[in-house]
Amino acid sequence: MRVLLTGGAGDLGVLLSEALHKQGDEPSVIDLAPPHGCVKTYFPASILNLGAVTAAVENADCIVHIAAWHGIHENKSTKTAGDFHDLNVTGTFNMLDAAAHEGVKKFIFISSTSISDRYGVYGHSKIIGEEMARAHAHRHDMDVIILRPRAFIPSWNTAVYTNFAEWAAWYARGAVHITDVVRAVLCAIDYMKNNEGFSPKAPAFVVDGAYEFTKDDLVNWDKNGPGSTFRKYYPDDAELLRKYGIDPAKMPKVLDMDETRQVLGYAPQYSLKNMIEELRRYDAGALKSGQGSL
Repeated sequence: MRVLLTGGAGDLGVLLSEALHKQGDEPSVIDLAPPHGCVKTYFPASILNLGAVTAAVENADCIVHIAAWHGIHENKSTKTAGDFHDLNVTGTFNMLDAAAHEGVKKFIFISSTSISDRYGVYGHSKIIGEEMARAHAHRHDMDVIILRPRAFIPSWNTAVYTNFAEWAAWYARGAVHITDVVRAVLCAIDYMKNNEGFSPKAPAFVVDGAYEFTKDDLVNWDKNGPGSTFRKYYPDDAELLRKYGIDPAKMPKVLDMDETRQVLGYAPQYSLKNMIEELRRYDAGALKSGQGSL
């Protein structure tokens, strides 16, 4: 399948293009920055460039729309509300509209769990994006899947995290690893390959990470004292976490992914166990800043 990735030079796009190539698909990229990895065709342009968007879309079988400003750009005030509207709203419309006109029936929209912040600049832009995706699915009989991952900036993105420990402190609160987001997208593509004209139109699926903790663990968190639930699974690692400012007694926020698992067959792999293993390596000096698991 010929898969067009918007924003394909970013962290997710690079890993996804490699995974697509590995499974025999043909990834192409539209992005202002040149892509890395296994890309068949590169369109050096913004998704605000209508001519370039049309050229990129016309030979695609499926579009994975990643390009967006994110919550971190809002939190750090590096992008204005106008910037968010241009890329996240107008850019998304351009991709959907071009797909409809060029007859591309398969479209995956990378949304966000930040839609819960409906009056935030980023969250609101994703809500509008989802509504446009649903509208195009209905108006043009397109197969659209909306994925709502948690934040997934990887540990090796040194523009955001100065070292692995800083990333680990963020991840421990409850998160999804970028490699699991890749898995979710591949599951969505596979679902589209095997199911055409599915209903309901433009279903949305939450994408979270893997957890050793059970639902019962979460309901009865630390009933035997602070840190007791953590020690049930990681009896020797509490001090390591505290060393890096991570409270093992703090309950992670785990999201409901039953539908994502059942419909898409999504099975996340990276959990707190993996993070702790990497934190041990970092603590021992074997894992340098900017590194992390792929």
